[in-house]
Amino acid sequence: MRILVTGGTGFIGSNIAMELQRQGHEVIITGNATEQALPDFKGKILEPSLIGIDWDAIGKVDVLYHQAANNVTTYMDEQEMMLANVKAVKALFEYVISNGCRRIVYASSTAIYGDAPAPYTEDIKPNPLNPYAVSKLELDKYTKQLVQNRPDVTIVGLRYCNVYGPGENHKGKRASMIYQLAQQMKTGNPRLFKSGEQKRDYIYVKDVVKANILASQAKKSCVVNCGYGAATTFNEIVRILNEVLGTDRKIEYIDNPYEDRYQNHTECDMSLAKEMTGFVPEFDIEKGIKDYYETGYLTK
Repeated sequence: MRILVTGGTGFIGSNIAMELQRQGHEVIITGNATEQALPDFKGKILEPSLIGIDWDAIGKVDVLYHQAANNVTTYMDEQEMMLANVKAVKALFEYVISNGCRRIVYASSTAIYGDAPAPYTEDIKPNPLNPYAVSKLELDKYTKQLVQNRPDVTIVGLRYCNVYGPGENHKGKRASMIYQLAQQMKTGNPRLFKSGEQKRDYIYVKDVVKANILASQAKKSCVVNCGYGAATTFNEIVRILNEVLGTDRKIEYIDNPYEDRYQNHTECDMSLAKEMTGFVPEFDIEKGIKDYYETGYLTK
C-alpha cells in the first residue's frame, strides 16, 4: 500500500513509518530534518512538515496516519494552535479523501479530559485545560462530523496517554518523565514532586505503533483511548529504573509549583479500544522500560 505518515520525523510518527517500511509498504512522510535524522528510512520525505505542504507530491494514498501537531501544552496562543492542529488538518483530510483515501488514523490526546477523575472513559465530559487540549477536542468533533457526511471513509482517533520509548530523545522537556528521570539518574539522584505518589498511565511506543496499525483496519469510525490501562507512581518508576540501570539513586523530593492545576492521576479505560480495534497492549511498565533500555535509547 501507499501510505502517508505526517509528523514522520517526530517521535511516534517515525516509529510508525519505520514499521510500515519493514512491512513492505511505500511510505511517504512529512517532517522536519531538525527533529531527528532517519538514515534507514528509504521513502519520500516532504518538507516543510504539515503547514506549507506540497500537496502535489502526495497524490493518492491508501492510508493516512496523521501524527503531526503542535503538542507544546504550555503554548498559549490558541489561534496558532488551532491553525496547526485543526485548520491544517481539515485541509489534509479533505485532500487525501478527495484523492481516494478511505482510511485515516490520527493522534488525539487524553489531555482533552483535563482534571476529570480517572480512569478515563471516552464518554466522560471533556474538560480541556490548555489550547493544545482544546485543539485536540475540536479535531475529534470535526472528524465525528466528517464521517457522518462521508460514511465511506473510516476515521479512528487515538487519545494518546504518556507515550514513551525510542525516538523521543530529541523532545527535550517534552520527552516522557521516564526518559527524563533516566537521564537524571545517569549522573545523580532523580527529583520528584512531593510525595512521588502521583500516578501516570504510560504506554510504550511499540504498543502505540500496534494500536495505529490495528486502527487502520477498524470496521467503524471511532475515537478511543490509547494507554496501557493501568497507572504507575513516579516512586515506582524510579525503583524500576534503578533496577534496569543498575543504580541505587535516592529520590530528592521538591515542592510542586503547579499543584493547583497538576494532574495527580491519569489512567485510561481501554475496553472500548479493544472492542473497536482489537488493540490490547503488550508491554507493562517493567517490560517496556527494560525493552527501552535494551534498545540503547533510554540513556542516550
